[in-house]
Amino acid sequence: MSRPSPFRTMSLADAKTLPIWRQPIALLVIMSLAMPIAFATWSALLNNFVVEVAQFDGSDIGWLHTVREIPGFLAIGVIALIMVIREQVLGLLSLVLLGVATAITAHFPSFGGILMVTLLSSIGFHYYETVNQSLQLQWLDKKRAPQTLGWLVAAGSGGTLLAYGLIILTWRAYDLSFATVYWAAGGFTVLIALACLFIFPQFEAPNPQRKQFILRRRYWLYYALQFMSGARRQIFTVFAGFMMVERFGFDVHEITALFMVTLVLNMGLAPLLGKFVSLFGERAALVFEYTGLTGVFLLYAGIYFFDWGVTLALVLYVIDHLFFSLALAIKTYFQKIADPGDIAPTAAVAFTINHIAAVFLPASLGYLWLVYPGAVFTLAAGMAIVSLLLATLIPRHPEIGNETILKPRLPAPAE
Repeated sequence: MSRPSPFRTMSLADAKTLPIWRQPIALLVIMSLAMPIAFATWSALLNNFVVEVAQFDGSDIGWLHTVREIPGFLAIGVIALIMVIREQVLGLLSLVLLGVATAITAHFPSFGGILMVTLLSSIGFHYYETVNQSLQLQWLDKKRAPQTLGWLVAAGSGGTLLAYGLIILTWRAYDLSFATVYWAAGGFTVLIALACLFIFPQFEAPNPQRKQFILRRRYWLYYALQFMSGARRQIFTVFAGFMMVERFGFDVHEITALFMVTLVLNMGLAPLLGKFVSLFGERAALVFEYTGLTGVFLLYAGIYFFDWGVTLALVLYVIDHLFFSLALAIKTYFQKIADPGDIAPTAAVAFTINHIAAVFLPASLGYLWLVYPGAVFTLAAGMAIVSLLLATLIPRHPEIGNETILKPRLPAPAE
């Protein structure tokens, strides 16, 4: 059989005849491995870079993450782009942009320079994530999606683990600079993304995607879960790691070691969590997650209010990451209730909704952090409780026409 051209389109059914390393699942795995090489390296070094080189305080880091989330809020622009660029190509080009921006980060050590490079990096990251989520839901079988997504989470953790492991082994041993590490990680992601552009055919999902803005009433619970997830996640992403550096004085290799512990656990547990979602359903998984996160954030607040020590902070950080792995249940909930042609445009809309709070929360909470750091985590606990209440509205067996428990099971409405 002649080798398929990487530029020809191929249906998912025909793709099954390809070697496993050129099938759609292989592309999803490779992208899941490649993205964290750049993004995880940027994240691992960020807090130390901005504190040691740019002398950031809590307000500065809040503004940085506000700028970082603006492209997420504008992810709806993906709908316009897929009118002229195939989703698969857009995802890989977004990876290239993420890699390039990561590579040049250390060359802009001022407040304005870091914000500019962060904006470029964030465009690549958020547009990649929007497209990647859409491709996963289009390419994966509904029955196997939760467990397969768990394996993809594990693959992403593996890529992140590789990045963190290299930082720990080489940072002090070779007295590396921020620039060297950023260039190595960003360059690697660029090379992988460009290789994927030429190695893989263009896969065609069986259901053509609507290339227009879509906002359906029957998806309201999915939108609400996305909004609360984005708001709650920002507090952890911005301030949990910053706390370890500012309050407890963690160095680069210590922060990275903490990240590695969470990743090793995620690699082992993410497939099991995907299986948990398959067995017990999205509602049970999300109720479990949000109950746990409520306790975690309240204990985080106690570290400041009652001066609890670093050991508790370390344990909470690890547990927090594990709970976040269950967020795949939001994806599979939507996959079950969605019109197949709605997946791509709704992924873009959902990413925008997910980042509404992210645009203003980091900066505003940065000012609160300067006065009452514990109050920031108390607010996060309140958000987790709201998410918990929303999760209880998911039916045991969600599907088109049975999106929430608030109405009787009816034929699927058009809107």
